[in-house]
Amino acid sequence: MAGIVYFSSVSNNTHRFVQRLGVPALRIPLRPTDEFLHVGNTEYVLITPTYGHGTQRGAVPKQVIKFLNDEHNRSLCRGVVSGGNTNFGAGFCIAGDIIARKLGVPHLHRFELLGTPSDIDAVHQALETTLEHAYA
Repeated sequence: MAGIVYFSSVSNNTHRFVQRLGVPALRIPLRPTDEFLHVGNTEYVLITPTYGHGTQRGAVPKQVIKFLNDEHNRSLCRGVVSGGNTNFGAGFCIAGDIIARKLGVPHLHRFELLGTPSDIDAVHQALETTLEHAYA
């Protein structure tokens, strides 16, 4: 079971955030030569960082785009959580806005860099609400 699918760059900020959640998670591969991730048949919430200094162009990591270009993977996404840097101003966590709009799912939460304990609590609550059957 995967309650979360996430992407993390080499900085591993998003990876460390997901580890602190303590729930089942699958990681989207970093390198194009790594094996492609197929999610199986479990609904999930996608967690992604925002790239490109918060501009729309390049905000969604290419690896996430490739993952979501697979119709089956895309069909099981039930919400998005995004990370970013408040230095991006209005572009803070814009990758989540872009993905949520394109997939027609809610942008459940935004966190900065590694997130805070209250971010962890908020994401836990969002997971319970969004993936009720997975946590029943």
